[in-house]
Amino acid sequence: MSVSVSVTARRLAATVAAAGALVGTVALPASAAGHAPRAHRQNVVISNVHLGSEGRDHRSNRAVNQEWVAITNTSRQNVNLSGWTLSDRHGHTYTFRHFRLNGHATVRVHTGVGRDTRTDLFQDRHNQIWDRRDSATLRNERRHLVDTKSWNSNLRNDRGHHSGRR
Repeated sequence: MSVSVSVTARRLAATVAAAGALVGTVALPASAAGHAPRAHRQNVVISNVHLGSEGRDHRSNRAVNQEWVAITNTSRQNVNLSGWTLSDRHGHTYTFRHFRLNGHATVRVHTGVGRDTRTDLFQDRHNQIWDRRDSATLRNERRHLVDTKSWNSNLRNDRGHHSGRR
């Protein structure tokens, strides 16, 4: 009786091994043909720019903080912005430190001094940096261009032109 169980167990093990080899052979061409899951693409854009006021009070912290650039994550996945940079055409650069932008979320990067939150970050500058004719450039931690937005406006508003990777 033990001989019969032993033979049955060996036959069952051989059948399972053969089935596993067959599944592995069928699955290999599918992944080799490019059907493997694609890597997550970061969909972060400069979604808005708001230029500050030009009045006599334009150097107050309140006026400087009215100047901001909005960064939006258009995907569902959170994106770690640590090491990313936001700069103007004159080379003023803000580096994101320890910040994760949630999926479908927006953060405003204000020019002035303030306390960072999930929705507002502050460059801690004492003067406005964005000009009426300027561009905002967003780069990732590897310094690759993520997005850029340029404007040429006499109005202090959020109009601009996007050019960059999406």
